Amino acid sequence: MNQIAAEMPASALLVEMRGIDKSFPGVIANAGVDLDIRHGEVHALLGENGAGKSTLMNILTGIYQPDAGTIHIDGQALSFRSPRDAIAAGVGMVHQHFKLVKAFSVAENLHLGFGDKPFLVSRSTLRRRTEALEQRFGLQISPDAIVQDLSAGEQQRVEILKALIRGARILILDEPTAVLTAAEALLLFDVVRRLTADGFAVIFISHKLDEVLAISDRITVLRGGRKVATVPKDATDDRNLADLMVGHAVTPQANDRRLMERHPAIALHDVSTPAGQDGCRLDSIDLTLFSGEIAGIAGVAGNGQRELSEMLSGIRPPVEGAIRIRGVDFTGRDAKAFAKGGVGHIPEDRLRSGVAATLSLLQNAILREYDAPPISAGPWIKSSHARQFANSLLAAAHVSAPSIAMPLRNLSGGNQQRFVVARETRIASQVLIAAYPTRGLDIAAAETVRAELLALRNKGVAVLVISEDLDELMSLSDRLLVMYGGRLIRERKPPWNRNELGMLMGGVGGGCRR
Repeated sequence: MNQIAAEMPASALLVEMRGIDKSFPGVIANAGVDLDIRHGEVHALLGENGAGKSTLMNILTGIYQPDAGTIHIDGQALSFRSPRDAIAAGVGMVHQHFKLVKAFSVAENLHLGFGDKPFLVSRSTLRRRTEALEQRFGLQISPDAIVQDLSAGEQQRVEILKALIRGARILILDEPTAVLTAAEALLLFDVVRRLTADGFAVIFISHKLDEVLAISDRITVLRGGRKVATVPKDATDDRNLADLMVGHAVTPQANDRRLMERHPAIALHDVSTPAGQDGCRLDSIDLTLFSGEIAGIAGVAGNGQRELSEMLSGIRPPVEGAIRIRGVDFTGRDAKAFAKGGVGHIPEDRLRSGVAATLSLLQNAILREYDAPPISAGPWIKSSHARQFANSLLAAAHVSAPSIAMPLRNLSGGNQQRFVVARETRIASQVLIAAYPTRGLDIAAAETVRAELLALRNKGVAVLVISEDLDELMSLSDRLLVMYGGRLIRERKPPWNRNELGMLMGGVGGGCRR
């Protein structure tokens, strides 16, 4: 890697973007944006959802062409007509949702579409070349491992390695820690520091201000498609950055823990499930969620949280035990029945189980209520009512779109999350299961979602929040349950003891049964 760094030009500026304009029908995404990236720096890109960050990076990677403006790399004016042109100029991007073939091995993914590979390919050849590439860049992953069996952090390292071996000198990381555990995020930061020490430039897109301040050298803030500031890390703080992002001070939601008469909204009795995607099974779970409360589930990802949320929303049936909603047995019923019973579900992976990304905004809006009045009359969908419903949902989610016929995948990740939150809170008349509800949201949008959860609680809905963010859980929850190894091992009420909760999350109570 040092040899590559030595071949880089000595000029301070690696990338210069000047006066970048980009519009879509009804939307100004970028307006006169300037961005400078230096050799050997981590440059953070901050902004609210829809501020223009993704559009600007899609222009730098050749996915979009600007309406106006110029791009210089190493002082040379370039025009990218496709991602191939950007890759040839040394620009690589690791997207928030990985672009890997999950049934292929690490070695196969790295060489897929890679021009510099032998004419005659064998498994042993790919393995040897992969090991050499991993050694060269200091990124160790088993060449023979199947991608779908890797953790999110390991898959991300494959994506980074894919970009580097194709000649990337400018590496764009889009919300890189959104799907990582805290430990995996620290490993990623080590990788980023090694790369920049060798002269590579990293553009770090994130909503997590603490991470931005921990890893970046300079920070550029976009708001409403325009650049409002570029500041050195040492000249700012999280409060100042939050104010720059939204244009005003952001006030955290106060949790007025109200006392009200509560009754069981949903109850699990001695419930167990087979092992899920994380390889963890639920083991004899007893849990009752009460109306008018927020219960938080604290734990490191992979300890049964996904299995719990899917079972509580009817996606994953138990193999033992019973589920009751307001005293009615729902054991074995499907997700549609749970929704009709008043259970909303914000999944941890919206693209996997929350939306149909290739379908339109209208189709995704009515996905949970298409067969109920006023949207339908018998077997027929009433188009005018469906359109009215979709537009009202977009308004409630504070999502702007040129048309409800637009595919949902065209929304930014944050806008997709707000869309799902609005749809699921609407149907949650009894229970809301919220797994990582603020994932991928900017600071203002995250506070709006927290306010919605508190408002639901105060209307008498039972809310279950699953998160690894202890600060979020402690600010929202009326009680906390710690999950480890497929079991609920402790329950705590405020005042909270952060150290105790952290220790419990780290392993008291045994491991997963598989």
